[in-house]
Amino acid sequence: MIRDADSIPNGSRLEADVCVVGGGPAGIALALSLSDQGYAVLLLESGRLQAHAPTQDLYEGEVADEQLHSPPGKYRQRRLGGSSAIWGGRCMPFDPIDFETRAHIPHSGWPISYEDLLPWYPRANALAEAGRFLYDATQALEPGTGPLIAGFDSERVLSNGLERFSCPTHFGSRYARRLALAPTLEVLLGANCTALRLQEDGQALRELEVRTLAGTQFTVAAKSTVLAAGGLETARLLLASRDVAPQGVGNAHDVVGRYYMCHIAGNVGTLTVHGPTSDVRHGYEISPEGIYCRRRLSVAAGEQRRLGLANAVARLHFPRITDPAHRSGVLSGLFLARKLISYEYSKRLKDGAPPTAGVYARHLLNVMADPLDTTAFLSHWLMKRTLAERKFPSVILRNRSNRFSLEVHGEQIPQAHSRVMLAGGVDALGMPRLKVDWRYSRADIDSLGASLDVMAEEFARSGKARFDYKPHTLEEDLMRFGAYGGHHIGTARMGTDPRSSVVDADCRVHSVRNLFVAGSAVFPTSSQANPTLTLIALSLRLGDFLSRQLRAERAPLQMKEAA
Repeated sequence: MIRDADSIPNGSRLEADVCVVGGGPAGIALALSLSDQGYAVLLLESGRLQAHAPTQDLYEGEVADEQLHSPPGKYRQRRLGGSSAIWGGRCMPFDPIDFETRAHIPHSGWPISYEDLLPWYPRANALAEAGRFLYDATQALEPGTGPLIAGFDSERVLSNGLERFSCPTHFGSRYARRLALAPTLEVLLGANCTALRLQEDGQALRELEVRTLAGTQFTVAAKSTVLAAGGLETARLLLASRDVAPQGVGNAHDVVGRYYMCHIAGNVGTLTVHGPTSDVRHGYEISPEGIYCRRRLSVAAGEQRRLGLANAVARLHFPRITDPAHRSGVLSGLFLARKLISYEYSKRLKDGAPPTAGVYARHLLNVMADPLDTTAFLSHWLMKRTLAERKFPSVILRNRSNRFSLEVHGEQIPQAHSRVMLAGGVDALGMPRLKVDWRYSRADIDSLGASLDVMAEEFARSGKARFDYKPHTLEEDLMRFGAYGGHHIGTARMGTDPRSSVVDADCRVHSVRNLFVAGSAVFPTSSQANPTLTLIALSLRLGDFLSRQLRAERAPLQMKEAA
């Protein structure tokens, strides 16, 4: 059942086996997995089925430096499905090395291994509609499919790794009917959790306080409660609940909100591939089951350990869009249409000083001088992106010259002073606003530089390509747009020691026996990978744990509503 929270009588107390706070991919995956087993699940979603400006405003807050991090209200969607309403659909698992305690990565190490999470990845792949759980090109693509670069083979730099792309799947619209028909699952829209109320001893959650923008108030008591509100809002709710725990729930050691990570990303250098353009497979390929896939380069795990590198990947990419010297009508068309593109992507088309009239004119000339490619691109975009159910993931240009930049996406090393905290103002529900103080370190830049050096060495050794970049501009290239938006990681990190983590290996808040966290907030490290697939897998693993716990306690409780 899906209904509006304002239909709940004011002052009611709702009960369930499990209450899930947040209806994004993590919350929806968890709620469906538990309801499929007959448990009474209550899913609280602040938003509606569609975007709702007053609800979206609840996300507004402060940033320490807007050049480094987007305002908290940007690139997040407060509605059923969460930010999957606007994501790009890129899926890939974390690598085994990401779970290891690495001496060269401070604060690294998960309390679970890759093998512990592996059983849940295929189901996460299915929920994300990304096809089979195969991420090696030799296994996932048709037999005989050529390599990324013909003749390039290296044990130090791997080129068979794949990214798979979801539709991209909007979890709200895709799973709304299943949520509505599940007999033991209730979804309340417009339901804002505003406080976590602990028992007097602080060791268990007594109830949640829930409010709507229209003024309805009620409470929820569940055997177990899971916060699945995203990396920023989860920390905000824990920090703002201070009646029993003055520093915030789970924050006795000042860890909640700290170790905040995104990813380090940017376009770097020039890769020149020797030989014909047919030797390069730089675009999207389609797997046998119809999934868009794309290759990427990575430094092998053994080399990462030997050289002390953080994890990172690189994709073959086109030149900087903002510079009309590329002479591409397609890229210039994107630049001229940047105000029609979503915030997080359009800001990458506002590079450097405001463009002059001359720059605009040169972009316009590019469009006029390249009518065939521009027309072909627009036709392809209309048919394969705008009108298609499974959308072509992004802009790919025809390879005319075998010259590319490398689009890098790197792990950020966790550090305690990169954090989110409560700000001075309050939102329409009286909750403190959030302040984001995201920081990177020189070690992040140096690690990516060292990874690029390994790639350059292996290209040169092979004789198949040459990669050049300017080390003295690397930090500028990577930090031109600040933190990679939408990846909010590590603010309620997982670990075995309550002094340096918030939740345990089962995602349970150390100090509160019936409170759990789902989502990328619990990741101790960020990997090279976008977080969505792994946070879904981790939520499914949590669902299995909660199911076993409920089964051991007693038969499922039927959801009750009492005025």
